[in-house]
Amino acid sequence: MSSAGKLPSEIERTLVRKSGAWTNPSYGCYPEKRPILEYIEKGVVNIDKPKGPTSHEVAAWVKAILGVNTAGHAGSLDPKVTGLLPTLLGKATKAVPALRLSGKEYICLLKLHREMPPKLVRKVCEEFSGPIYQVPPIKSAVKRVLRIRTIYYLEVIEIEGSAVLFRAGCEAGTYIRKLCHDIGLALGCGGHMQELRRTKAGPFTEKTLITLQDLKDAYMFWTEDGDESELRHVIRPMESAVSHLPKIIMRDSAVDAVCSGASLAVPGITSLDSNLKKGDLIGLFTLKGELVALAKAEMNTEEILKASAGLAATTARITMKIGTYPKGWTKKEENVQL
Repeated sequence: MSSAGKLPSEIERTLVRKSGAWTNPSYGCYPEKRPILEYIEKGVVNIDKPKGPTSHEVAAWVKAILGVNTAGHAGSLDPKVTGLLPTLLGKATKAVPALRLSGKEYICLLKLHREMPPKLVRKVCEEFSGPIYQVPPIKSAVKRVLRIRTIYYLEVIEIEGSAVLFRAGCEAGTYIRKLCHDIGLALGCGGHMQELRRTKAGPFTEKTLITLQDLKDAYMFWTEDGDESELRHVIRPMESAVSHLPKIIMRDSAVDAVCSGASLAVPGITSLDSNLKKGDLIGLFTLKGELVALAKAEMNTEEILKASAGLAATTARITMKIGTYPKGWTKKEENVQL
């Protein structure tokens, strides 16, 4: 269940076991132990976007620094906005939708057009928590139609004269600039966004932020000195970008079929999220913690735990190569039990 002051991605999740499981160490690889080239191609960097460049330009610089063919960021920031810009690399870009649609948190400086009583400002800001109506601003990349977005929390941090500093957690696609405008209208004085910084994006926070220079330095340490340690520190496995999703852990024998596009059947499940709901976007993982695919849940947790057959999830985006795991086991004694 959601808690006040938290994004949906911060809700604690637990796994429940459906059956025993075995994994063969000869196949697949724990994400943090991937060979460095594969580690980069299946990685994500949490870039601290500076003021000035567009999000697209920052992603292009990340590509150039690391020499990868593709890179996708988790939601655009305007050139004047700073903060978190998680950027997925190479094969990891298939997981971009799961991160882009996750909740975000911002620290915003709202400039009111005249001073207002602090008590009134706080009261009006509180009224903007929950579902709100928004029409995207004129300068936006989406169609300007009325839509609903959820503000998970809005906390006024400080008020000094006509300047209001607040923290807001919101649904993806919320325009903070428009939120500031609407708060000003509700106060009857007008207002506009003066400064904005993104501080959370799904499972990513400022604790793991790196600069473009950090990334460049780490890459040079590796290419010039053969030292992988710093590069492995600034790049995180792509699994960290989907850690906020409900998950299902699969048997090794089910992995290759899913890699081929098959739906996941109940017998292939060893454990799952305790609060899985039908229709959820979920992650399908191996016993080693590797992301195999994004999928749509076709059953809830209770139904899966009771079932002995049936389709539990429909594959949507596959992130693992066919043949990484065999189609089935022949020598169980070679396997390792988890």
